[in-house]
Amino acid sequence: MVSKRMASAVVLAMAALTMTGCLHRNNGPSAYSANSGFHLFGGRRKPVPAAPIGVNGYLWRATLDTLAFMPLASADPYGGVILTDWYVNPEKPDERFKCTVYILDTRLRADGLNVTVFKQVKDATGAWVDAPTSDQTATDIENAILTKARQLRLSNVNG
Repeated sequence: MVSKRMASAVVLAMAALTMTGCLHRNNGPSAYSANSGFHLFGGRRKPVPAAPIGVNGYLWRATLDTLAFMPLASADPYGGVILTDWYVNPEKPDERFKCTVYILDTRLRADGLNVTVFKQVKDATGAWVDAPTSDQTATDIENAILTKARQLRLSNVNG
């Protein structure tokens, strides 16, 4: 008698589990995501809010605007890293530059930004070789980004 009750309970539980998979609304592509549908034990799942950008938005936008003349290789707004690809100035085709920018803070601060500039020049055989860059070059780019970020912030505050 106990085994019939146990078997009935197992069958009923399996049927209930099977039916809970059918209890969702088809609201488009997100209907099958982890943030939608029903929990097994009742209630709807709460949507997870979108993650905000991980760095200062003014510094981020200003960096992209300032380095817009260089080809963009990678941009990670959550980690705050912008990498450019090599840029060759048409007036000096024997040298090229590349930048890496780290945005280190969510606040608009001068120490929340780190710019590294890489330089290569062509040697006699036409191959690119690393060359030293002036520290002033990175400082000038940092200052240009900070100036642009301040302008963006002021234009946003003033309307």
